Amino acid sequence: MTISFPNQSRAYEASRKVVRFWGYDGVLEKVFLMPVDALIKLQRVLQYDEASLLRAFDAHRDLIYAVAAKTYARGAKGPYELSAASF
Repeated sequence: MTISFPNQSRAYEASRKVVRFWGYDGVLEKVFLMPVDALIKLQRVLQYDEASLLRAFDAHRDLIYAVAAKTYARGAKGPYELSAASF
């Protein structure tokens, strides 16, 4: 079970307070969710608007992808949520 993140797309979902992004295991698309509280743990965000939160995600993309890969490797079913405790 290996996951890759060739798609750099991400989207903020205000209703769930998460940044959604996608990984791929072969041709299978997997959904990952990064809660706002986990993002704030990585980088203090002064404004809780979409642009600020997505910039914080982008600034820590490599670390987020590494944690997402570890989460995926555990074999749970998705969507895969990365908690603040994961960082």
